[in-house]
Amino acid sequence: MVYKVKLDVFEGPFDLLVYLIENAEMSIYDIQISEITKQYMDYIEDMQKRDIVLAGEFMILAATLIEIKSKMLLPRNRPEDLEGEIEDPRSELVEKLIEYKQYKNIAEYLKMQEEINSRIYVKPKEDLSVYTREPDEFINLDLIQFIKAFDIFLRRRKRIEEVKNNYTRIKRQEMSMETKIEQLKRFLTGRRRIKFRDLLVGVKSEYNVILTFVSLLELIRLKSVRVEQKTNFGEISIIVNDDIDTQQVEGA
Repeated sequence: MVYKVKLDVFEGPFDLLVYLIENAEMSIYDIQISEITKQYMDYIEDMQKRDIVLAGEFMILAATLIEIKSKMLLPRNRPEDLEGEIEDPRSELVEKLIEYKQYKNIAEYLKMQEEINSRIYVKPKEDLSVYTREPDEFINLDLIQFIKAFDIFLRRRKRIEEVKNNYTRIKRQEMSMETKIEQLKRFLTGRRRIKFRDLLVGVKSEYNVILTFVSLLELIRLKSVRVEQKTNFGEISIIVNDDIDTQQVEGA
């Protein structure tokens, strides 16, 4: 049974032969067969002394080198009646060496890529069906409508910027609820029915709007007025009692 063994750093006979050629700084197209054969045989002999069982392919290449060396020693005079050039005994070996080096370079490149890929971690695939169940919704606007909408957006943004630049601090108007109730009573005296929005004429701050509403609730509690609202979020109507001006506010 034949075993393929790895000798030191050599994985086969061609690996050893390429090493010897490159170490001797020879061109692979112009191998000094005599010198290389001697180095190759010395290496084989050294391995045998170490009781290493060589694969048969090492011995086959050794025989091939010896055969090439013998042919190189023969006279190479070409008879004049023969046409063409004399074939170089090394040509077949050179072709095999070139092919071997090509495959070896490819193997080294693939090994390097394997090492690079082993350090790359890929994110596991996720189920994206939850995001693709509903179709995308698009705004159906023509160019003119889009320009108008964008213009409104710019104007609104400009107003916000102006407010930020001109009013860095809003001072709340100091007024108690009791004072506001007295103002409302004076305003409502002599009236029978009025709309709530009429109470907000001239009221600009959010604080005063809230104060007016809370004060109206207090008047409702005191039964000075009653309100009506026929629909949700509809107009609020205020009906004034006759004795509104005689009622006292608690805490006043």
